[in-house]
Amino acid sequence: MILQNSISVLDSDIRDKIDNLKKNKMKERLSHLAIVVTIFAFAACSKSSTETTKVIQPTVPASNPISPGNITGFVKGTLTTGNTYTITGDLTVKLGDTLASQQGVTVIVSNDAQINIQGVLLLVGTKDQPISFNSSSKQPGSWGGFQCDSAQSVTIKWTHVDNTGGPDPSASPRKTVFVNAPIPVDIEDSWFTNGQDDLIRCQNGATIKILRNTILCSGSTDGEAINLKSGVTGTVAYNVVYSQAGTGVKLETSSTKPLPQTSVDVYNNTLVCNGWRRGQAEPGRGVSIGLNAKANVYNNIMMNNYQGLEIFQDADTSAADTHYGNNLFYASVDTYQDTTQGGNLAINIRNNFYPGDGVGKPQPTDLISTKVGDKDPLFTAFDGKVATPNGAPTSNDFHLQPGSPALGKGNPTYNNDIGAYTSSADPTKSNQH
Repeated sequence: MILQNSISVLDSDIRDKIDNLKKNKMKERLSHLAIVVTIFAFAACSKSSTETTKVIQPTVPASNPISPGNITGFVKGTLTTGNTYTITGDLTVKLGDTLASQQGVTVIVSNDAQINIQGVLLLVGTKDQPISFNSSSKQPGSWGGFQCDSAQSVTIKWTHVDNTGGPDPSASPRKTVFVNAPIPVDIEDSWFTNGQDDLIRCQNGATIKILRNTILCSGSTDGEAINLKSGVTGTVAYNVVYSQAGTGVKLETSSTKPLPQTSVDVYNNTLVCNGWRRGQAEPGRGVSIGLNAKANVYNNIMMNNYQGLEIFQDADTSAADTHYGNNLFYASVDTYQDTTQGGNLAINIRNNFYPGDGVGKPQPTDLISTKVGDKDPLFTAFDGKVATPNGAPTSNDFHLQPGSPALGKGNPTYNNDIGAYTSSADPTKSNQH
């Protein structure tokens, strides 16, 4: 019995020592791990302030590749690099399905077809190999765009989308990208030209990132470039909008559903020559903040727009909700003739930088031109045309020349510069076109 008890005590001692060894070994491993984590954390925090952000472009795997050639009807899978596809009739991506595209894909749309997205749209081109969607006729208003009423998500990157807005069965022009659901919408680094109505229309709670896009010469007699309604939240930044029939960036909340509010940061956009094809009946603006919407509007160039920054009386203008400043307003002419109503109405553009029927007021940080040449943003190339037809070609270049008053005058919360093209070395903080 004594021997048995001694053995039991010995076994207990051995087990305790083994447990202690295990604990010490675990502490040692945790200590090593902590050192490694600390080293990595220190290295991450010690990057040079001159180091730029590297943009890693996501790639689309070729799962369920779609064969090149004619496509119509229900579709899912991946359009693959280097191939050409012809859409011969309406496409539908069903709920739970995905239509994806790799870089370097060409899509030709015929027969006024549209693409209906109930599932996921994932178009990911690259700067060197963008994706292209265009009609077979290459004429404004000749196909139906992306109708994403009940989509699950929409991603469009480095993609050309041209000549949309073909008529629907009621003969009304269709929007280019229409989202009517509380989903993520990510539209970046893409080109939209020659549409006939709204280019990007999101509503009903969509969460948006609309960044570094170029929107040119769209809207026949109506249509906004970026139209956000009914509880949309997110960011609109570093976009170029030129010669839109209506407003460059329009925000408002539903009159029947005041909450959630539309709430968007609108900064570092270049908005030029917008609003003239719609004219006096409903003047187009550079930026408008309407019914119960709120926004931060900073660092935008607004030049030669029918009206500049309109903050309507029914917008949410409380001090906590809507803020604006550091915007550059310029007119390259003293007056311009509005001929949309069958006559010649002389419009003094400078008087409309902040329209008199709104509640927006010039801010101390704004750069506001008082005459031709004063605070000219000094674009690399501008042809001097205030109004151009829908679909008109343009050779304008809205990069800034050295010495531009927009350089170094931005609100640094967003960017040190004003406008879509900045001096930042970070490619995410300047339009890349």
